[in-house]
Amino acid sequence: MLDVALLGTGGTMPLKNRRLASVMLRHNGSCTLIDCGEGTQLSVKECGFTFKPIDRICITHFHADHISGIPGLLLSMGNEGRTEPLTMVGPAGLERVVNSLRVIAPELPFEIRFAEHSGREESMSCGDWSLTSFPLRHAVPCRGYRIDISRAGKFDIEKARKNGVPMKAWSPLQKQAEVILDGVRYTSDMVLGPPRRGIRFVYATDTRPVKIIAEEAADADLFVCEGMFGEPEKLGRARESGHMTFAEAAKLAAQAKPERFWLTHYSPSMPVPMLFADEARRFFPSARLGADGDSVTIRFKED
Repeated sequence: MLDVALLGTGGTMPLKNRRLASVMLRHNGSCTLIDCGEGTQLSVKECGFTFKPIDRICITHFHADHISGIPGLLLSMGNEGRTEPLTMVGPAGLERVVNSLRVIAPELPFEIRFAEHSGREESMSCGDWSLTSFPLRHAVPCRGYRIDISRAGKFDIEKARKNGVPMKAWSPLQKQAEVILDGVRYTSDMVLGPPRRGIRFVYATDTRPVKIIAEEAADADLFVCEGMFGEPEKLGRARESGHMTFAEAAKLAAQAKPERFWLTHYSPSMPVPMLFADEARRFFPSARLGADGDSVTIRFKED
């Protein structure tokens, strides 16, 4: 299963009751943070998370409302006793930008490993799940993120017997790729059926609507997308600033057909996004206007 929590849903600057856009994901005790603007540390605490289990931080782009919270967060992770390496993922230039911010956080008890992405799609494997970034269209290089958690097929006793797999290898092969017994190699595909549907989460913010977003979010369990402006008359402003209106985001969701669609990253000029909910629901009736602290646990579907 995958736990998802919106740490903040604001864009540009925080408001009294709205922190800057960020999301936390948790799977098998490991956490992934996407974006880290000013005040993210407080949002982490308020949502019931801790800093030490954050194993990777994904940055969409290098605007202050998405990255200025990095130095303080890194220090807090060290203060909680983290010594394991931390992976940071983002557009080209990530290492230079983060190291510049670390002038005020120079000493950390853990290593930072950087993965800079600039291609159409770039993926990295993290055990039973994968992280894929894809390009967005903003004023500066910007990446969206897709997380896929795989799920192995069901144990098939008849298949195991047909392939001559000894019983003492059945349980291990449901958890690992291969087992060697008495010099004979047995693989998981000898005892498991076809892979089952996994979990897909997609996050895209600070962008104009582009085709790749709908492609990446196709059939996602949860698609979280920016909706900078709810007012239809601000379409021109959205185009100028490299952002989307509620209607534009919802049209992408209508193409992708995710199970859940949440909006985030609201303009500070829009203190009550709910007033414009119908702008999104005209195109995606179940659209949810995300709010700080919203969370969901996404579970594997049974066949």
